[in-house]
Amino acid sequence: MSLRSIPSIVFALIIYNAVVFVSGGTEVLSNSLFEMPMLSGGHWSFKVGDAIILLTLFLLFAELIKSTYTSTSSLVDHGLSMVLFVVCLVEFLLAPLAATSTFFLITVATAIDVIAGFTIGIRVARRDLAIGGMEH
Repeated sequence: MSLRSIPSIVFALIIYNAVVFVSGGTEVLSNSLFEMPMLSGGHWSFKVGDAIILLTLFLLFAELIKSTYTSTSSLVDHGLSMVLFVVCLVEFLLAPLAATSTFFLITVATAIDVIAGFTIGIRVARRDLAIGGMEH
């Protein structure tokens, strides 16, 4: 098994757990990393939770790109993505510190990764069979 088989969204899960469990509460997610005045006169505040979601979105994009490749490591990746989704779902339902919108969105990203990974994988495999002359 190569490192490429490991779902990259696991890093968002690790960072979330490190930030929330080390700090002892979910209040840290509301801490502002920076604020910017906007042309409208309002102020945009970028919070710790927002940074974790942004990281999750980038990692989800990388996972979707990875799902377009067909190899034996992609099968392992899909399986590990499913395990990661189950871990996130169980943690969301059972751990009080995971009962946040930030963690819910990480869980949704893992679900999208699983569904898209299998869907794209099947589609790519069909195309590969059609190119190989196996399908009419």
